[in-house]
Amino acid sequence: QVQLVESGGGLVQAEGSLRLSCAASVRTFSSYTVGWFLHAAGKDRAFVAAITWRGGNTYYGDSVKGRFTISRDYAKNTVYLQMNSLKPEDTAVYYCATRGYELGSPSMSDYDYWGQGTQVTVSS
Repeated sequence: QVQLVESGGGLVQAEGSLRLSCAASVRTFSSYTVGWFLHAAGKDRAFVAAITWRGGNTYYGDSVKGRFTISRDYAKNTVYLQMNSLKPEDTAVYYCATRGYELGSPSMSDYDYWGQGTQVTVSS
């Protein structure tokens, strides 16, 4: 059983920054892709970014390109989402998820395990 734990959310003013973390309870990122999704109130869950664990290939949703950066730390078995130039419309619960393939995907249904989410609130 894979357990993912997100952290790093909080309240920030517009144009500010936050760094989210996604840590796995077991060493299970060896052949996986880790993705981040956001779920804003009243909207469908949306793809934010993904990274392949071995190759480090990255993928981004159109709304975050140039502002967010996804990265991984082998030693800590953790994936990070650095969020800069935050906007009020980035306000959402952010989830990380994994899939057992070295290929990014923007589709929620391609991911097998999900964390509990962390709230990000951006004030104007």
